[in-house]
Amino acid sequence: MEFVIITGMSGAGKSQAMKALEDMGYYCMDNLPPALLTKFAELCNQSKRNIDKVAVVVDIRGGVFFVDLFKGLEELKEQGIKYSILYLDALDQVLIKRYKELRRPHPLNPKEGILDGILEERELLKEVKKRADYIIDTSNLSVGMLKEEIYKIYFEGLELRRLTISVTSFGFKHGILLDADLVFDVRFIPNPYYIPELKDLTGVEEDVKDYVFQWDQTNLFVEKLMDMLEFLIPYYIKEGKTQLIVGIGCTGGKHRSVAIAEEVAKKLEESGHRAIVSHRDYKLL
Repeated sequence: MEFVIITGMSGAGKSQAMKALEDMGYYCMDNLPPALLTKFAELCNQSKRNIDKVAVVVDIRGGVFFVDLFKGLEELKEQGIKYSILYLDALDQVLIKRYKELRRPHPLNPKEGILDGILEERELLKEVKKRADYIIDTSNLSVGMLKEEIYKIYFEGLELRRLTISVTSFGFKHGILLDADLVFDVRFIPNPYYIPELKDLTGVEEDVKDYVFQWDQTNLFVEKLMDMLEFLIPYYIKEGKTQLIVGIGCTGGKHRSVAIAEEVAKKLEESGHRAIVSHRDYKLL
């Protein structure tokens, strides 16, 4: 039996991930208490429906979390049931926006601020995230893009690397990217902000990309950065790291860092790595 445990931050897309797996032939269960993991697996094994692919959503709604979850994972292992943990995440500001759009309180702090609940949940899920086999940051993913990512992992049968590389642009004026493993400063590149026809555009648009990459130093930087990443990635995989966050920063996080993050993620994908690009600040200006 193939057993997928979907978990992660509230509002990051766990329900959509479950629907995607359901469309791929998985028998799915939402909000399963962690203590019932092995019992549910046994019921599926005994079913006359020949259930061989199962996905369950396990999160903080289940109450007492870690003790029961980690105990359940050990019991699955003892029973010889192969499982993987799919962890859904998103930036704090994205989660706040989603809650406000839905006008829903955070499940941990329904009477307090949304951010307080998010920060508390992130701390509670820290150990689970470390154990995750796959991490998907949904900050800039549509439902279709999320489904495509899950399809790559669980349906195509590809030998995907366990390491997910998240390339994130940001602006230093809005604060450094706190959760980055590697941070690169691209403020040495001429700034499109001072070009009137480019000022109000962003680095995802071709005119800005053309401007940023017309400079020799931009192309040389990307070339050297790719060399460094290709050198480091095997060592991160060897150490068991499941997510590598690469921060690309410029002044405002709107032009240079965005264009370069897009290019680096594209080159990583072309090299066979699993890369996701996101932009923290490009809509703030």
